[in-house]
Amino acid sequence: MIRILVIEDEARVGMLIRRGLEEQGYEVTLARDGDAGLKLALTGEFELVITDIILPGTDGLVLSRSIRNALPNMPILMLTALGTTDDKVEGFDAGADDYLVKPFDLRELLVRIRALLKRNTQPVQAAPAKLKYADLEMNLQTKIVTRGGKEINLTPKEFRLLEYMMQHHERVLSRTEIAENVWDTHFDTGTNFIDVYINYLRKKVDKEFSVKLIHTKPGMGFIFKAG
Repeated sequence: MIRILVIEDEARVGMLIRRGLEEQGYEVTLARDGDAGLKLALTGEFELVITDIILPGTDGLVLSRSIRNALPNMPILMLTALGTTDDKVEGFDAGADDYLVKPFDLRELLVRIRALLKRNTQPVQAAPAKLKYADLEMNLQTKIVTRGGKEINLTPKEFRLLEYMMQHHERVLSRTEIAENVWDTHFDTGTNFIDVYINYLRKKVDKEFSVKLIHTKPGMGFIFKAG
């Protein structure tokens, strides 16, 4: 049986989530504050963690960073009433794999859970140790990125986005494709968090170089190519 940890301080919301997931055959443990939730999560006994951001004790962002550092492959789904682009970027930077804004439909939560669990159980294929395009190099093992010999510091999500773009260079990537493959979520046309991350990458990867690698294709998406 798949074990899911739910960290939610609102008793009614927590019980509704627990009941809904248990009806789908999941084994659910409910924690009411961040300190208890983090202690449970770090036992490694769960296949997925669902957490609110605003919690008593350790907040959801600190909690997610701690889980991500200790358990790099643990799927983390954030539930929160904070739904702006900046809030989502902050959540993803803290280590969340997906982000669902309250109020939400239980069916949508179940879809997100299945997607995260499916991703985490897919067999890992042997990948090259390095990616190289033009003068940009990415070491997938050490997580070091350099361009023209200069090291570029990236957040985990910036790294994953750049990795995906390098793997699919010289091909137009839609926002929907990026959302589904980098964030494992459906693209929400009401937010521009993907554009925000693209701009982050541009500042770090292209700003100081005459040859630009990240380009926008109006109405279509983005393309990674030299020139």
